[in-house]
Amino acid sequence: MNTLLRAFFLLLLASNLLCAETIRVPADQPRIQAAIDIAKPGTLVVVSEGTYKERITLKPGVRLVSEGDDTAGKLGLLRAERTVIDGSGDQEGPGIAMAEGATIDGFTVTKVGSYDDALWKRHWEERGENQDHAHIGEFAAPGIGADGVSCRIINCIVHHNGNTGIALQGSEEGATDPIVKGNVTYRNMGGGIGLLRGVGGIVRGNTCFENFYAGIGHSEGAVPLVVGNTCHGNIRAGIGVSEGSSPIVRNNDCYANRRAGIGIRTGAKTRPVVEGNHCHENGMAGIGSKEEAEPIIRNNVCEKNAMAGIGAQLEAKPLIVGNHCRSNQAAGIGLRPGCHGILWRNRCEDNKLVAIGLPQGAQALIAENVLSRKGGMPPLVAIRGGSRAIFSNNKLDGGGVAGILIEGSAILTGNTIVGHNEKFGQGIWLWKGSRALGEENKIEGFKNTVSVSEGASWTGARP
Repeated sequence: MNTLLRAFFLLLLASNLLCAETIRVPADQPRIQAAIDIAKPGTLVVVSEGTYKERITLKPGVRLVSEGDDTAGKLGLLRAERTVIDGSGDQEGPGIAMAEGATIDGFTVTKVGSYDDALWKRHWEERGENQDHAHIGEFAAPGIGADGVSCRIINCIVHHNGNTGIALQGSEEGATDPIVKGNVTYRNMGGGIGLLRGVGGIVRGNTCFENFYAGIGHSEGAVPLVVGNTCHGNIRAGIGVSEGSSPIVRNNDCYANRRAGIGIRTGAKTRPVVEGNHCHENGMAGIGSKEEAEPIIRNNVCEKNAMAGIGAQLEAKPLIVGNHCRSNQAAGIGLRPGCHGILWRNRCEDNKLVAIGLPQGAQALIAENVLSRKGGMPPLVAIRGGSRAIFSNNKLDGGGVAGILIEGSAILTGNTIVGHNEKFGQGIWLWKGSRALGEENKIEGFKNTVSVSEGASWTGARP
């Protein structure tokens, strides 16, 4: 829809709202679709509680609302739990097909397509490793689908469908900005909410759990604002970003997902801003990026994840700023082969292995971070496998065998490295074949300030 047509439609909608009518189901019409078929833009269709075995195609400007108030139920609103659209049958397409300017408010949408519990359980056990990587938001037969339209999807409960719970895709004709708010999506055989093909809009305050792919997934250039959602227990990431998508992902709670809390992948044009999220107790990293993605990751809290708090691999190029990574089972922040990262003003404390790790050929600028750990044998920082780092003005407190272990190359300037056993460990330990330049570093509380193995090279003053 071009800009002129969209403006004309909005004017038409506004004029119709002035004389809007209400159609009640089943009092005025026995079926929901029958009520919509006679509705005009601005019409309010109010549906009494019950189960309606049909699939719905909305019309522009029509508002479809379940009867009742905003009393809370077990998962969502009580009126949504009691007003069910059952999409079972041989029909094709979405359970609810949205239209431009339309609203759906307060329904349960289920049985659109075939839910396969055995398949779900198998992939749960496999952590999604053997999934076919179809688009997280593939638009086939979702529970609720918005195809190239701006609309409102609010207060719905979407579960046990054979594809994505709520699927949104953009249009080549202009901006597409749906609002998806306050919904609950779970046990769908796709993502909980999927966004693709340039769609924008706002995804706010939804709860997405135990979906077959991600709780909220982005592909093919999606650019929404994703804020204040809760995503847990999904087979893949809590929130997934891929294929050139660049959403703003802000203030979400992502926990206990089988893979990452937030996972970012596929392509240099994948450039999300990921900020202020809480990613905890996930089966892999709190936030992970790979495959040349270039995210901005800032001011997040990543804790108690089974792998790194924040991890990058496969030539990702993250900017990692102001995050707090604590009590993760591997690194606080880890960059793997081919990654180029900037790590600035992060705080990493009490991670089981290292605060910052560059294990295999990564490169990083690491500046003004605060890194600490109580006890443990691993070094606080490990630059290994030929990795390269500029390490400047960081504060390290703790460390086992070393404050910084180098098996690659590094420039070290202005760092403070404090150990807690003057009879054990090295402030900086260069392994065979490594080289480092050091200036104006302060090191104390170790057996040796700088230890240089045979075949390694240290240039500069030894603290």
